[in-house]
Amino acid sequence: MDGFEKDQKYMQLAIKEAKKAEALGEVPIGAIIVHADKVIASAYNLRETTQNATTHAELSAIQEACRNLGSWRLEETTLYVTLEPCPMCAGAILQSRIPRVVYGARDSKGGCVHSLYHLLNDSRFNHECEVTEGIFADECGSLLTNFFKAIRKKKKDMKKEASPEND
Repeated sequence: MDGFEKDQKYMQLAIKEAKKAEALGEVPIGAIIVHADKVIASAYNLRETTQNATTHAELSAIQEACRNLGSWRLEETTLYVTLEPCPMCAGAILQSRIPRVVYGARDSKGGCVHSLYHLLNDSRFNHECEVTEGIFADECGSLLTNFFKAIRKKKKDMKKEASPEND
């Protein structure tokens, strides 16, 4: 299996994690971390469930990977995530020394790998990451688009139900 096929295989697992989040009413973002061709961590967003701003998929996966490797240094790992990491997650990626990040869709409003900033490739930090973007970008993006579209429709329907009928 070549590198691109591996990236696709592992991104599919991250997408499965994102769908778990969606089933809970969470923003559908999933992440996994691979070490020596073995998944050592998997996670999905849980901000609404936990009411904790730091329970992003990437941070939860990083915490699990650190426990599983017994080290805060996640050298020789790859993080797969369905959405471009935010500034908080990009910082955690740098701090945990993850050498490679693969993500699906760009985040034009909060992405700090390519969209708004280039934190993972900023030479002023003591660590930089190899980044691969766009693996199943359309599928990852559609998960998010459809999720937010459904929320807007639900709010609109509730508003209609709450307003008095015009007869």
